[in-house]
Amino acid sequence: MTTVARPPDDALAEIGPRDLVVHDLVKEYESGGYRLRVLDELSFVAQPGELVVLLGPSGSGKTTLLSCIGGMLAPTSGSVSLGDREITSMKGTALDEYRRTDVGFVFQGFNLLASLTARENVAMPLLVTRSASRARAMARAGELLELVGLADRMDHRPAQMSGGQQQRVAVARGLVTNPTLLLADEPTANLDHIQAQSVIRLLTELRDDGRIIVVSSHDARLMPAADRVVQMADDVDPIEAGGTDIAYAPGEVVFRQNDHASLVFVIEAGRAEVYRELADGGEEQLAILEPGQYFGELGAMLGFPRSASVRAVDELRVTSHSPHGFRMLLERGDGVGGDSPPNADAPPTADRRVPGHPGGDAAASR
Repeated sequence: MTTVARPPDDALAEIGPRDLVVHDLVKEYESGGYRLRVLDELSFVAQPGELVVLLGPSGSGKTTLLSCIGGMLAPTSGSVSLGDREITSMKGTALDEYRRTDVGFVFQGFNLLASLTARENVAMPLLVTRSASRARAMARAGELLELVGLADRMDHRPAQMSGGQQQRVAVARGLVTNPTLLLADEPTANLDHIQAQSVIRLLTELRDDGRIIVVSSHDARLMPAADRVVQMADDVDPIEAGGTDIAYAPGEVVFRQNDHASLVFVIEAGRAEVYRELADGGEEQLAILEPGQYFGELGAMLGFPRSASVRAVDELRVTSHSPHGFRMLLERGDGVGGDSPPNADAPPTADRRVPGHPGGDAAASR
């Protein structure tokens, strides 16, 4: 198994004629006047016959990446290629043809039509696009349901099947056009461990015919089955053990908006500016923090990306804490005071201080 986070360009040097290549992919959204970067120069290569797992927490861009690979969403920059075809430059009929014939989708919520049987649900893509006669489409659906182990459930409707069986129907439907790529969005999220194992086993078997399978998941149970794991959130930094003193020069950035969040910071000396990066390239100042105040707890404790940026105003010294270490400060009563709930990346209130901190009284008097 190969684990990929942000590979250098030379990792893309050896590319096969049928490989899936994602190169320096960036996707940004505008929300409330702010610029949100969901994908940040992501690169990886997947070869035929590989099961690739996009691993990361909610909000890390897994579904966005699948949508870009599937031609459903245009990235802000970067490229997606399949063999000698650049998907991100396709338009019109060429893009429609790619989505119709080269890509199969498996959705997290199954997305089966309740009024149709398993066979009819699987045949639907061929019937809607008129790619085959009804007789041929139904025959193809029957073959695929046998392949996924549901030969005895072909005429059952979704309500008559378990969650694992419905997911197998969804996989069969994704295969009905015999696509080069099979993209599955959190296929085990709604399943118990027994059902999840059967779906994971099915996905590993389907790669044997040379198909590229890309699966998004926060479920570590998929990792042993993967040929390649793409980490959608940054690996833990060595300083993340917590309780580490870190110094920043004036103007140096502590973290950026949309960064992966894993640490809470307490200011020991100096000042820090909290600001948001706007969609038009400007900035909005949210707060100036002083010794004794803390920042970064919401993203770190809940697994959210940073919703604001922080940089040093002058010589800044902070202590970093892991979420667990920060909770211990709270429990001991010698860490964080105040009655307001944790709100890491929003402007802090005046009572978000460490009681007894040497800088606390001075900062409060300003």
